[in-house]
Amino acid sequence: HCGFGLGATPNAVANMEALVERFGPAPRAFLVLPMVGAFFIDFTNALIITGFINLVT
Repeated sequence: HCGFGLGATPNAVANMEALVERFGPAPRAFLVLPMVGAFFIDFTNALIITGFINLVT
């Protein structure tokens, strides 16, 4: 979850790199976290956009 609430991918990467510096590397997290986060963001955006379109029409 770290970084996704800050609004931009560079912020997420910077936060992940800061965590690596503090706690050590986690290669699986660098692979899984961006994919899962992007999936949830895209899915949520699709629901919100559909909801607003239905509300307007």
